[in-house]
Amino acid sequence: HKSRGDFVVRLHMKLGTYLVTAFATILIFGSPSFASHQLEVPSDRPIVRQALDYLRDSEEQTVEDQIALCEIPAPPFGEAARGEAYRKRFVEIGLANVRIDEEGNVLGEIGEGEPRVVLSAHLDTVFPAATDVTVRREGSELFGPGIGDDCRGLAVVLGVARAMKDANIEPLGTLLFVGTVGEEGPGDLRGVKRLFSETLADSVDYFISVDGTGYGITHAAVGSNRYEVTFSGPGGHSFGAFGMPNPIHALGRAIAKISEFPLVLDPKTTFSVGLVEGGTSVNSIAFEVTMTVDLRSESAAELAKFDALFRSAVHEAREEEIARWSKDAESAAASFSLRPSYSPVRASDLQVDIVNIGVRPAADQPMSMLIIQAALAAAEVLGFEAPAAASSTDSNIPMSLGIPSVTIDGGGAGRGAHSLEERFDTTDSYLGTQWALLLALTLVGAGVP
Repeated sequence: HKSRGDFVVRLHMKLGTYLVTAFATILIFGSPSFASHQLEVPSDRPIVRQALDYLRDSEEQTVEDQIALCEIPAPPFGEAARGEAYRKRFVEIGLANVRIDEEGNVLGEIGEGEPRVVLSAHLDTVFPAATDVTVRREGSELFGPGIGDDCRGLAVVLGVARAMKDANIEPLGTLLFVGTVGEEGPGDLRGVKRLFSETLADSVDYFISVDGTGYGITHAAVGSNRYEVTFSGPGGHSFGAFGMPNPIHALGRAIAKISEFPLVLDPKTTFSVGLVEGGTSVNSIAFEVTMTVDLRSESAAELAKFDALFRSAVHEAREEEIARWSKDAESAAASFSLRPSYSPVRASDLQVDIVNIGVRPAADQPMSMLIIQAALAAAEVLGFEAPAAASSTDSNIPMSLGIPSVTIDGGGAGRGAHSLEERFDTTDSYLGTQWALLLALTLVGAGVP
């Protein structure tokens, strides 16, 4: 868009003319992207009311989609089967231009023109391919890995598409329905990164992600830097080769330094060593050991500070381990003959390699931004309050690009996300699908009265 700010102002002046029968009005002030204007949630228009009623009455279909998709394994980098099932559902519903892009994202759409609004959920789970993903149902509760995160979101997106087709809603702009790959940890947001770098580059006005359960809003992006750190050396016998730098000891030094990083509560900033692997045996000096490190913050500046602290800690740990044995090993070898072919410790005896395995940019948006106020107003129309918080989701990428974005929960109540005991309570869960519909239509326009 040559002038996105001017376009959005013109668009919402137009929408304000059409959407005159809403319950709620959103007032936006002070954002550099928007002039002061009004935008209304079209919740009382007949075709929208029909779609809302449809979602309430067809919640069982939404739940059936949720179960069926959840029982198709979708491990990291293995989402193809679930993606194909999602594509077929898009076709059955009657979406236009259904396709799968080169990264594996599934897309379909209703309408044409501007604004262009994305309604998305992610296909992947955190669970390995061999995980039993059978869903068990007990009364109103569903039990199964991934049933809430994000099979609920996938089902909500399908429900919105079905409701719009049932009510013959033709939006004023384009509503794009998307199932992304690679949202979870090792995927590093690869699906949504592809969307905004290639598949939908420079063509999205608003982005809505439906992720998880409940009725909350993610209005800001928690950034993260993730690393794999490997210390390596010659290795050897724990007694016979004693006196050389020990990669595991160096790793321990690094972990100790990381554990002493300062505590920053505002903006919330966290650090964690999540995985340690390596070693040969109990009576060996390891030749290699690896750890993974996760750094997160609500602030890009604070994340950069902790990134620098982390790198310093790792390199200092290496230098200290080398210095430890450079100072003491020669005398120890002479006294105890522990290294018969002793030679002075060299820097090459201990190497460290830091590999970036994930970057999620941090970003913030003012609460006055139209898309956030639209989400809050749509929730109010449906009779609930939606708490806002920062988190790490697919919305990180568009937020970091300055594209108005939110992640909303998919309704119902969930527990145990990312565990084999994950569960979802379907009681009144249709409210989540209604919320997604109202938010999307508020932004894209409900079309024919």
